[in-house]
Amino acid sequence: MPNSNETRSHYERIGGEEKVRALVKRFYQLMDASPELQGVRKMHAADLAGSEEKLFMFLSGWFNGPQLFVKKFGQPKLRQRHMPFAIGDAERDQWLSCMKQAMDDVVEEEALRSELLAAFGKVADFMRNKQ
Repeated sequence: MPNSNETRSHYERIGGEEKVRALVKRFYQLMDASPELQGVRKMHAADLAGSEEKLFMFLSGWFNGPQLFVKKFGQPKLRQRHMPFAIGDAERDQWLSCMKQAMDDVVEEEALRSELLAAFGKVADFMRNKQ
């Protein structure tokens, strides 16, 4: 019999909409408050509300929940959407550090945190567009 974690989506395992929103909220709280994350913070608007909503919508679908981002904006085309920003190793590492801390604070299941961090790492690597 399969483990229940093998049959449930990341969206279900994280706790649905409420937990995805909490993760995104924590992510941007950390980014806004942490001096060591200012490189990646400067890539965002002064008001993070729009970024927070877009990341929530994107992650909902990426976690195999409702495809909110796709319904509103079309396919994510992440690399294309991030090309206006100079993203190198430092920016990637800041973003990942921020997301790891947010997951540590919000996501209860350790195995899920590990799975998501590995997946986020691959995506963050793909976003790099400068040396």
